[in-house]
Amino acid sequence: MDIENRVKMVLAKVLDNGIGPDEIGPEADLIAEYGLDSLQTITFLLAIEDEFDVELDYPSLRLDDLRSVRQFSSFVARLAAPVQ
Repeated sequence: MDIENRVKMVLAKVLDNGIGPDEIGPEADLIAEYGLDSLQTITFLLAIEDEFDVELDYPSLRLDDLRSVRQFSSFVARLAAPVQ
């Protein structure tokens, strides 16, 4: 399963509002379209760390990184990439 789909699965669990991962669009704004509030955002970020076994670099995480599933998936992919 690719990173984007895994991010969608985590998001659907955090939202817990009946939206399934397959209903979340790759360009959907996580905050504007899905109403991710501050507590849900923290829960989402912690769940992403668990799902991908990464430690998010919070100082470099910008609000723009959370603007779409695709953008955030790219951010996670850079962290999850094996160190060369």
